[in-house]
Amino acid sequence: MALQVRRVVTGHDSDGRAIVSIDEMSRNLVSGRPGQMGCVVWTTQGFPVDNTGSDDAGLRKTGTTLQNGTVFRVVEFGPGVSPRNHRTDSIDYAVVISGEIDMQLDDSVVTLRAGDVLVQRGTIHNWINKTDKPCVIAFVLIDAKPVEAGGKVLNATG
Repeated sequence: MALQVRRVVTGHDSDGRAIVSIDEMSRNLVSGRPGQMGCVVWTTQGFPVDNTGSDDAGLRKTGTTLQNGTVFRVVEFGPGVSPRNHRTDSIDYAVVISGEIDMQLDDSVVTLRAGDVLVQRGTIHNWINKTDKPCVIAFVLIDAKPVEAGGKVLNATG
């Protein structure tokens, strides 16, 4: 897998003028399973977000989600990626950048293609790439309360 994501992050100089503080190929690579590689572009913790400072929040160690925060990552799913049914305690915004992938839910499957967008609201799901090309998706995961349905709390799993 050859995931390459250029990160351009803005900030401020000591006079309060806008600058580019980071311009690089993302280095915070993570893998959740065979056939999948991702990079963390940026994270935040706390609401409202504090844009003060110069720390590189893209290097923060995090799981899939960040309590009381956000995670922006780009993920490449290779052909035949290993299955991983999971649910997160987050609302996820996703944009398919390239390729095609199936999102499998409990009783249905939807195919997403380049340019498609998705709002994932704490559902159990799996990503399946049946094609011979990688699929790249940009995700923004925002901390959320666990889903309640049918009188049950559906906590994060997988």
